[in-house]
Amino acid sequence: MSTTPTHPAQPAPSGGTRLDPWFGAYAERAHGMRASEIRALFAVANRPEVVSLAGGMPYLEGLPLDTIADAMQRLVATRGTTALQYGSGQGAEELRERIIDIVRLEGIDCHPDDVVVTTGSQQALDLVTRIFIDPGDVVVAEAPSYVGALGVFRSYQADIVHVPLDEHGLVPEALEETLTRLAAEGRRVKLLYTVPNFHNPAGVTMSLERRPRILEIAQRFGVLVIEDNPYGLLGFDGDPLPALRSLDDDGVLYLGSFSKTFAPGYRVGWVVAPHAVREKLVLASESAILCPSNASQLAIATYLETCDWQGQIKQFRELYRERRDAMIGALSEHLPSASWTVPDGGFYTWVKLPDGLDARSMLPRAVTARVAYVPGTAFYADGSGADHVRLSYCFPTPERIREGVRRFAGVVSAERDLVEIFGTSGAPDSDLTDVENPGPNLA
Repeated sequence: MSTTPTHPAQPAPSGGTRLDPWFGAYAERAHGMRASEIRALFAVANRPEVVSLAGGMPYLEGLPLDTIADAMQRLVATRGTTALQYGSGQGAEELRERIIDIVRLEGIDCHPDDVVVTTGSQQALDLVTRIFIDPGDVVVAEAPSYVGALGVFRSYQADIVHVPLDEHGLVPEALEETLTRLAAEGRRVKLLYTVPNFHNPAGVTMSLERRPRILEIAQRFGVLVIEDNPYGLLGFDGDPLPALRSLDDDGVLYLGSFSKTFAPGYRVGWVVAPHAVREKLVLASESAILCPSNASQLAIATYLETCDWQGQIKQFRELYRERRDAMIGALSEHLPSASWTVPDGGFYTWVKLPDGLDARSMLPRAVTARVAYVPGTAFYADGSGADHVRLSYCFPTPERIREGVRRFAGVVSAERDLVEIFGTSGAPDSDLTDVENPGPNLA
């Protein structure tokens, strides 16, 4: 017997289409949402025959998985009813106490009450933007900037204004000039977004000399600084650098994460915030998720208590340094026509292509050659950056990195030939749909 309703079908909402009958019903902010160019690569980049120099996945095989498994088993056996229950909207106090030990390594002196635990630092970005940004407010961000942050800012209808980086990080003179211009135009600047250490995607680090200058400029213009620092403990040489937050308690929101120094699957990050801002963050978090996962938080607290987490980070630093060296050595050997940054830590190098090449247009050809990267256009709000690519060295082995760079250099060489012959780069009308549907050659 059919259960199909017999009443007439309702008409599509006003403004709808045959493909999406609800198109006209979406909130205005939904129309600014865009697919991530990095996410579009995942289906292809995860295939074993493709060398992925695209994603920023940490090398989890370096973790002591047996030891972690034993610790997690004890947690469930002894505290399972707590771990699997609802928790505090601010986060478990025992984890927040551990977090203040971690940020102390970067010179931050704070109390557990200053910390709000989030579902990864990506949620922290969302919460901060939600409580500060009205449509049309300005967020000043480095050029290039982390693609995930740009997506959050766009989703809350912020106007994103870029300020350039150089080899020493955010340029103070350019920041001051930009803020002066925006003030003269009557535009309201709320936030300055920066990744000061081992930048994603540029691989550069803000110099110690520039840090107080950047903060002084932000303070003078009344702009709150978001310091996004997932890579700060993954420097290859020396002690961790002092955080911006260590220089200014009131003007900086510090965002941290366990995704890069432990495991992203737990989805645990945090914000260190001034008292009043912290209260707003907790309310915003409770309205979104009620509370972060108690199981994830207690699992990480158990790991920090029972395992040599600082020794593990040291191992990660050595592992990623070896892979950085493999990447830079392979670029020097196979792609001398390009230029690139040499990061002092983190996961990425930023490659400037030879003149005339378009990284986004040549991406389908790269997938055919079984190598993946992220075009520079992903890291600019205005779609510029086509002459750059981000290459990641964190996940592949050194041998795979060298092979991936060799394949990538072959793609660049082929593209240069196309430009010389036809005056254009890339296949005609190519876009990321070619990557999402790569065809039988990668089946």
